[in-house]
Amino acid sequence: MKHARNVLAVAVLFVVLGNGNFVLASGVRVVATIAPVHSLVSMVMGGVGEPALLLEGGETPHRYSLRPSQSRLLAAADVIVRIGDPLESFLRKPLKSLAKRASVIDLIDVHGVLKLPVSTGRSHDHSGHYHNHSRRGTDPHIWLHTSNARIFLNAVADGLSKHDPGNAVTFRRNAETGSRQLAALKQEIDKTLAPVRKSAFATFHDAWRYFSAEFGLSSAGALTVNPERPPGARRLAQIQTRIRDRQIRCVFAEPQFSGKTIEAVVRGTSAKIGVLDPLGARLSPGAGLWPTLMQNLARDIASCLRQRDR
Repeated sequence: MKHARNVLAVAVLFVVLGNGNFVLASGVRVVATIAPVHSLVSMVMGGVGEPALLLEGGETPHRYSLRPSQSRLLAAADVIVRIGDPLESFLRKPLKSLAKRASVIDLIDVHGVLKLPVSTGRSHDHSGHYHNHSRRGTDPHIWLHTSNARIFLNAVADGLSKHDPGNAVTFRRNAETGSRQLAALKQEIDKTLAPVRKSAFATFHDAWRYFSAEFGLSSAGALTVNPERPPGARRLAQIQTRIRDRQIRCVFAEPQFSGKTIEAVVRGTSAKIGVLDPLGARLSPGAGLWPTLMQNLARDIASCLRQRDR
């Protein structure tokens, strides 16, 4: 199916692929793996085209099998932007077999990016979502940091400019504009979180070290709990003791965690329950997703930590 669209008074032709996203047909075909990365790439491509999103909604990159439509998307790509092997290890073979001609931008390897070490040094399994936290010893959730995101914008602009030099000026201008906007967003988030920086919280998934480090939050770390399998009595008692001893005010889960598991963990403590989504599963894809994701995280953390004991 083909559609015509005017962008800066130029008719640009797009092709709709199997997953419903548009890929620039008259120029470079760009694919981004997860929604936050897609958002940043969309900022850079504004006025020129729109990247395709490989994993939509709440699809997790921890362990994944490609659908035929996604395989076609990779095979047609000129540029693929992803976090890197520590997050999207499922792409190792497809990139070699399907996307041989594509240039791959691994954001985790971009010069200047802040990379924090993993806290456990080992991999763990979250209800079948195998997440390799040990490769290179780097926590892969690097997109949850505004300074990293600003570096990504420039890296994407440079990468796209090599494939589409005719739009290099636009790519770099968009990256500069986006970088200024993200700097302002950081100041906004700082103000939102300032009143709750000293309040301790814990999470079920160790995905928040970058966000916590950038904004000086009092994270007590992650509680290792399988989202689909409630902890046994002994493990449950250990977690509850930790919550009480550390005076943890809030325990944050992610959307895939069942309500029963969360309630069991905080029962008998004064901790409140919150939900944080690192991928923006409920947000509409596009340039606005990453800023909205970060704003929502700050708002949800502040809202939970401000709650009074009842």
